[in-house]
Amino acid sequence: MPEAAHPWRVFRDAGFAVDLVSVRGGRPPMDGFDGKDPTQHEFAHLPDLAATRRAADVDAVGYDGIFYVGGHGTMWDFPNDADLARLGRDIYEADGVVAAVCHGLSALVNLTLSNGSYLVEGKEVSAFTNAEEDAVHLGDVVPFRLQTALEDRGAKHVAAPNFECQVSVSERLVTGQNPASATRAAEEVVRLMTKANG
Repeated sequence: MPEAAHPWRVFRDAGFAVDLVSVRGGRPPMDGFDGKDPTQHEFAHLPDLAATRRAADVDAVGYDGIFYVGGHGTMWDFPNDADLARLGRDIYEADGVVAAVCHGLSALVNLTLSNGSYLVEGKEVSAFTNAEEDAVHLGDVVPFRLQTALEDRGAKHVAAPNFECQVSVSERLVTGQNPASATRAAEEVVRLMTKANG
């Protein structure tokens, strides 16, 4: 929840319209909700959150960026979702920004560009680390190690100490290591989109 709510606030405060999309549509699963956080509370009660569109029903035309948020469930839901990958590819190839935070980077593991190369290949990325996965005792639960999978795709993984903020910007790809990185990642997205829009 904080990985979605805090970037949403950054985008809205910067004057960008935000559409909410999920794998299945409707109200997506939520993890880590802190009702005492006013931004999370406001986000959780958005009418749009209860009626998200499916990625399959969204056309990338007109979007300046896409921001994939995490939660451990994304490790099963995102990597092989062709529609999420299509949105990221089409936005990136139209000179938009692709961003992800924490386990949201699982959407990038199999995201290929039109030339067949992986989007992350040769780029610096920051994702939830193998060490962080072990620290939360889920290293043997997740279907794969996210850091390792990204490195296998040719990404250069840049990590901070466990649970500290770390954001990498590589061309028009913005990635954040963990929930502590979500706000800063969103700020980098805003910087890039504002620059692109003059």
